Amino acid sequence: MGTETSRKNWLPLGAAVLVLNAVQWVVSEAVAAAAWTTPPYSYATNYISDLGVTGCGTKFQDRVICSPDHTLVNTSFIAQGILFAAGVILLAVPLLTGRARRVVIALAGAHAVGFLLVGVFHGTADGPGYSLGLHVGGAAVAILCANTIVIMAGSLKSLQLPRAYRVFSVAVGTLGLLSEAGVGVSTSTAGIFERGGVYSWLLWSVVTGVCLLVRQTRRAAEPKMPENVPA
Repeated sequence: MGTETSRKNWLPLGAAVLVLNAVQWVVSEAVAAAAWTTPPYSYATNYISDLGVTGCGTKFQDRVICSPDHTLVNTSFIAQGILFAAGVILLAVPLLTGRARRVVIALAGAHAVGFLLVGVFHGTADGPGYSLGLHVGGAAVAILCANTIVIMAGSLKSLQLPRAYRVFSVAVGTLGLLSEAGVGVSTSTAGIFERGGVYSWLLWSVVTGVCLLVRQTRRAAEPKMPENVPA
């Protein structure tokens, strides 16, 4: 009984971690983009990874890269992987069982490892030959795993979630994967499509976290029925 109650307490913690993660990502990205030197950083054409490149004045794929706050962004990348995985696992343990739980935890772990690679190895050819490959590979795994988790959150009927939330989760996860597939369509929209594949699970994190926290607050405010009331 004690273990079951403890695991239920993981839900608000996991919800808070998911929201915190999304906030730290958006803030770190905005701060680094604002600090970007000439030419101005473009959310439409520049990749997110450009903000983490350590060399200033590096030219890569026809883009001149100079991110003074690259340390902030690379730290945010690593923190994102850890926080998203932690938030998902904190929700998965009390809510899921069997194979579904194992799959979600494995996907969350792979996501964390992927973003560790993204934060350590940078998105530029100006470095060891293996660096760019590890960066791109880590990003691909992380993005695939996160959006798969989002889709699973909506497709698992055993969770007995509201239909609107299930539709939202499946839709945003699917759009995230489709958006990432369009990154290479045009250099003028590469940043937009890449963000579509990342902001999908960040949006899901905020919606999921806020909904769980609101539900928890409402339940805490409900009057408790007295126990052992004599008939």
